[in-house]
Amino acid sequence: MRIWYQSYVDYEHGASYWDELRKHLDQIIDPGTEIDIKGITPHDSYAHAIVEFRCAREVICNAVRAEREGYDAFIIGHFQDAGLYEARSVVDIPVLGMGEASMLHACQLGQRSGIVTINRRYIPWFHHQIGKYGLKERVTGVHAMQFEPGQILDAFGSDEKLETVRALFEEQARPLVEEGVDVLIPGGGIPMLLFSQLHDHRVDGAPVINGIPIVVKQAEMAVKLKKLTGLGISRTSDYVKPPLEVIEEFMAHPKGL
Repeated sequence: MRIWYQSYVDYEHGASYWDELRKHLDQIIDPGTEIDIKGITPHDSYAHAIVEFRCAREVICNAVRAEREGYDAFIIGHFQDAGLYEARSVVDIPVLGMGEASMLHACQLGQRSGIVTINRRYIPWFHHQIGKYGLKERVTGVHAMQFEPGQILDAFGSDEKLETVRALFEEQARPLVEEGVDVLIPGGGIPMLLFSQLHDHRVDGAPVINGIPIVVKQAEMAVKLKKLTGLGISRTSDYVKPPLEVIEEFMAHPKGL
């Protein structure tokens, strides 16, 4: 099984993250699974919807490339899931999004979940995501720390900075738990990987989930189910597949200028 893992950071600007992610993925994949980390240049360096929109276009093209290069599944390793629905509409291999996978799995661990993201500018994006996934009654709160994506990368390799980030996370998480949230979701692949160092991480009894193994295992399961039963994406509504010439046009015209 070959899986394309799409990061929104490139190696040049996130080497410490990529190196730690590589180790983490090697620990969690099944025997026989190969997973390749791919980046985006320019990377996602600023928390804003317009950056997500730019990166989403690359992601959709890369999903097509992944399928054509023989990958069995495509993972969007980025909690905002920018480009997820569009990527599903243009390929037949399973496409999994970290945000969606994390939220859906959290529903099995508790009745109400809350997200703590790295930057307040992501809060409206996450509320849109929650609504899109039909989870407004299950994911009931979004709080934020205050980092740019690149800043939190500095915490890798430093126990002191890890503790600083954990303290800031818990400061935002505790009010959610007091309001009745059962499960806590770090809103990003970078904080999830950082907190993977904390075994059975909880805040006032509420588990803090790591969406990286969740989305990887869902991808492996989707590939296995497709082989066993033929189960694949619906083509009746959101994921209607466009004609090949429309996909080729999209791939060939990436810029407006």
